[in-house]
Amino acid sequence: MALTSIEVCAGAGGQALGLETAGFKHLACVEYDANACTTLRTNRPQWNTIQMDLNKWSGADYAGQVDLFAGGVPCPPFSKAGKQLGEADERNLFPRALDLIEEISPRAVMLENVRGLLDPQFQGFRDGVDERLKSMGYVPSWRLLNASDFGVSQLRPRVILVALKQPWADHFTWPEPDKKPAPSVGQLLGPLMAANGWEGAQAWADGADRIAPTLVGGSHKHGGPDLGPTRARAAWAKLGVEGRTIGNAAPEPGFVGMPRITVQMGGMVQGFPADWQFTGGKTHGWRQVGNAFPPPVAAAVGKQIKKALRAVKVV
Repeated sequence: MALTSIEVCAGAGGQALGLETAGFKHLACVEYDANACTTLRTNRPQWNTIQMDLNKWSGADYAGQVDLFAGGVPCPPFSKAGKQLGEADERNLFPRALDLIEEISPRAVMLENVRGLLDPQFQGFRDGVDERLKSMGYVPSWRLLNASDFGVSQLRPRVILVALKQPWADHFTWPEPDKKPAPSVGQLLGPLMAANGWEGAQAWADGADRIAPTLVGGSHKHGGPDLGPTRARAAWAKLGVEGRTIGNAAPEPGFVGMPRITVQMGGMVQGFPADWQFTGGKTHGWRQVGNAFPPPVAAAVGKQIKKALRAVKVV
């Protein structure tokens, strides 16, 4: 029997997809953005996708029915690309997530965020989150994981918070990195670059022989369909990718120069399957891609949570 989960700030479904792979059945996927909700419904019509402001959503109907509460609360409050206002940022939804955890009382919690959350300046914030979780009976643990350690063709360090109640907490261990290295960008995207008959696709793939830098997707307030600021674009240029804009399709025969990646290709760099559809046009689709949590990382952590939850049967 599948374990149950609630997903908040679900975005384009990266974490939800990974947890589905790990064996969790989503009772609800809550997301505010209309385009992201359309993406979820397009790819997984069987999921209960709820478009709502998390501050207005109540989990009371799911109290006592949930094994795992998961989500990717907004990262701008802690991102080095922003002002790092932390708990003073209006987009900080950690307090609301903690309220929902108390309301729903799942056996386990999994929340992901950017690497900046582990900076010393946020030690007090993390301590406060830990104390709140401990007061509810959870044993919290934080870990920085690199997506490339789990088969994703991108470095993408992410901070993961996992918290379980006893007796299951004693059985949780963090996932070990894959022994097989992640495919290079060329290995991953070469077939798509060649899909429209571009003669230079193989030479491009041979040159794109490393994993990608961290994808940047922009927020609702800033950022468009491009590969980020100057430094990020320069890193992509070393892989033979033009980063000033996102492409609509793979290069055609006779194309000369550096190709652009498409929204679909960006999704694959994030670890989504090739057939995952990002809806809402290029700008909205790219924001969903750039802000996603790589599904393979979510799956690796989810499997460890599942193992811990099944180590002790509920009486």
